[in-house]
Amino acid sequence: MIKTMIRTKICELIGIDYPIFQGGMAWVATGELAAAVSEGGGLGIIGAGHAPADWLRQEIHKVKAVTNKPFGVNVMLMSPFVDEVMQVIIEERVPVITTGAGNPGKYVPMLKEIGTKVIPVVASVALAKRLEKAGVDALIAEGMESGGHIGEIGTFPLVPQVVDAVKIPVIAAGGVVDGRGLIAALALGAEGVQMGTRFMCAEECTISPLIKAKIIQAKDRATVITGRSTGHPVRCLDNHFTREIDEYERQGMAPEEIGKLGVGRLQLAMVDGDVENGSIMAGQIAGAVKRVEPAAYIIRDIIQSAEQEYERLSARFGERGA
Repeated sequence: MIKTMIRTKICELIGIDYPIFQGGMAWVATGELAAAVSEGGGLGIIGAGHAPADWLRQEIHKVKAVTNKPFGVNVMLMSPFVDEVMQVIIEERVPVITTGAGNPGKYVPMLKEIGTKVIPVVASVALAKRLEKAGVDALIAEGMESGGHIGEIGTFPLVPQVVDAVKIPVIAAGGVVDGRGLIAALALGAEGVQMGTRFMCAEECTISPLIKAKIIQAKDRATVITGRSTGHPVRCLDNHFTREIDEYERQGMAPEEIGKLGVGRLQLAMVDGDVENGSIMAGQIAGAVKRVEPAAYIIRDIIQSAEQEYERLSARFGERGA
């Protein structure tokens, strides 16, 4: 563990060393990655996605075999298996859950009964207020810079507005890759950060090496937004699939047909390594990811660079005040 002054309320709330969450990305965030991040001092999160409960239980056991530190599960509330997934989470006494695509309110009492912390992802102030009233423990305010399904507000405008609107801790997500992003998030009032794209290039991440290489090769304008007509826009790395979707949307294809074209494409990318026909969900910060590294090194690098950035800023403003 690195000695650091960068400890926040979220560290105390869930018992982690550093205020860094790893995003619960479907087909990406398996037990191997979550275990490595948690063991490294952050919060590793398994992405349940639309997977069945049996799969999730296996991934939870992978984490427990490696570390006794806190970890989480990201629950997609639109999953057809959501009730069974929640039952597994309760039976396995998962310390933290993050949620997306809905309101976890009906599950909160049973989760609180076993001490599980509930931390939904939000993309608006209105949803943040509603979920605070439902009794959740913290919130992840995710800006549209992030990969995958996105809202309409950027991280910098969203985070301070959510922080001002609620009394529970807020974690910033979207566009964070290093210690500068962590310090910026703290300055906006957040208690920590969630990162997805950089952890996709962790050594312990089991996605195809071809996808990791694609992220490392990415430039600053490498991502595009597809599926706007469906009402569920998605940020991905530009490839044949995204250009195909864009053309269909311009031709006026029905939104439900556009949606069908995306079925199975995430797995095609992350598991099968199809860099042209798969959906490579990644954030705008992909252009700043330069190498594959162990998860523990990524966490250590973020904390050390955050300390350096804090010292640089302190010296800069100290000189002005002298």
